[in-house]
Amino acid sequence: MPAYVIVDADVLDEATALEYHAVAEPSIRHHGGRYLVAGPTPEAVEGTWESSRVTVIEFPDMEAIRRWYDSPEYTRAREIRRSAVRLRMLFAEGVPG
Repeated sequence: MPAYVIVDADVLDEATALEYHAVAEPSIRHHGGRYLVAGPTPEAVEGTWESSRVTVIEFPDMEAIRRWYDSPEYTRAREIRRSAVRLRMLFAEGVPG
């Protein structure tokens, strides 16, 4: 069953965030992930939305997400990201069929 990584992010340092992305994206693809939503300035239609970027990444299943998140490649990306991006991240299982 597909599973999703949902990220709500605020970029604090654009240059370092680009370096993070250059490391993170190949690690995501290597573990079977694909971007469904990625971009700045989400449009809030109800309530408030304080972040500057939203990303949704689909993986084949929750185990693929965990392998990706704990991989050496993504661990390196997280270290790069530490001072450049403030984020909230969720792992969520999809629905069957």
